Amino acid sequence: MIEYNVKSEQAAEFINHAEISATIEYAASHSHDVALAEQILAKASEGQGLSHREAALLLACNDEGVVQQIFSLARSIKQRIYGNRIVMFAPLYLSNYCINGCTYCPYHAQNRTIPRRKLTQEEIRQEVIALQDMGHKRLALEAGEHPKLNSIEYILESIDTIYSIHHRNGAIRRVNVNIAATTVEEYKMLKDAGIGTYILFQETYSREIYEKLHPSGPKSNWAYHTEAMDRAMMGGIDDVGIGALFGLTDYRYDFVGLLMHAEHLEARFGVGPHTISVPRIRPASDIDIRDFDNGVTDEVFRRIVAILRIAVPYTGMIVSTRESKQSREMVLDVGVSQISGASRTSVGGYAQGAEQEYVDDSAQFDISDSRTLDEIVAWLLELGYIPSFCTACYREGRTGDRFMSLAKRGQIGDCCWPNALMTLREYMEDYASPYTRQLAEKVLAEQVEMLTNERVREITRARLQMIGEGKRDFRF
Repeated sequence: MIEYNVKSEQAAEFINHAEISATIEYAASHSHDVALAEQILAKASEGQGLSHREAALLLACNDEGVVQQIFSLARSIKQRIYGNRIVMFAPLYLSNYCINGCTYCPYHAQNRTIPRRKLTQEEIRQEVIALQDMGHKRLALEAGEHPKLNSIEYILESIDTIYSIHHRNGAIRRVNVNIAATTVEEYKMLKDAGIGTYILFQETYSREIYEKLHPSGPKSNWAYHTEAMDRAMMGGIDDVGIGALFGLTDYRYDFVGLLMHAEHLEARFGVGPHTISVPRIRPASDIDIRDFDNGVTDEVFRRIVAILRIAVPYTGMIVSTRESKQSREMVLDVGVSQISGASRTSVGGYAQGAEQEYVDDSAQFDISDSRTLDEIVAWLLELGYIPSFCTACYREGRTGDRFMSLAKRGQIGDCCWPNALMTLREYMEDYASPYTRQLAEKVLAEQVEMLTNERVREITRARLQMIGEGKRDFRF
């Protein structure tokens, strides 16, 4: 039997099936032990995180008192580290050409109904201008896996194009990249291109299920895919984002796998995941989610998010427009710190306009939250959050262990809070509707006076004034 080894270079050892199975069994057998669950929560309240076994037990415990304590603690930890800031981003789909056979994704090579498209550099320019005109500053670049049509050279050229475009007061200041697992050498090339976070979802950590869902193409290699973050770290990318697509298999298995992956990165490289994403499977062209009978209810989904926040307190947590307004509001409260807004999951969708229906839709999945960015910004302000378009950490070199050390000590907010206010002021001046501007003015006036560092407060107040006079891109 393969031994569990959190520091191993081998996927089958650090994502160990026997350990995951034993953890699920342990959690089930102790699920009624309220005293033990409360002991775990007491430990977690110190903000040092939890092991995958401790977190699994909390997920298995259905005692209502414990569940409410989980939510309360998750809120407290999120507030302590990230405050009420919510980072905004949008995906940018470059190409849906793909040679993989993933059975849950409409990009799969056997799908003859989806129109295939790859953006030219001029089309990328038009997409970026459309995104800048909304107010976006941070993108997540997406592309199918195709060695010729979506080569690393094409990806690098596209990143260069994105960073080069300055339209009116708009600029994309951070490009995160979500492309297929690749080599150390190509990760070095992405690092040199100035990417922010490298993101790759495991989809499912179950090797058995993974291999069934990926019958062909390079992605069918479970070990190579699972070890991608190790190669990215070896290539110099110290901000990586992991995730599982909940609904492909038993959510408990992927929940434990996610935490074991985070523990592995921390143990081997001293830096855990910069972000954790928790998407749930959605309908799409040629994909019927009724083919997958592992759906995660809203109640369980909220608990997954809350316990991940408790177990990995330093990580950013992402929920996209796959989720509805209602479900996003539900998880913002207990752990999520980043959301997408006004997303289009089609190749070329932004320049065409969100209000238009596609005749030849190339969307990867259906979105549930179709509101405009301005509507989402206003909604967040109404809920008491600060929508943030900040990209300062990446550009100031606060990545990897430098970011993690600040996050783990709860000090990252000393930079993020004023930066969020300044980027909100930029959005208010350049893009906001009259209603959203009114909300933002009120929040800014209140929040700047709440900054605890007197020097930072005075500098922020002065910079907010300068932004109102037309200057841009201040940061701590």
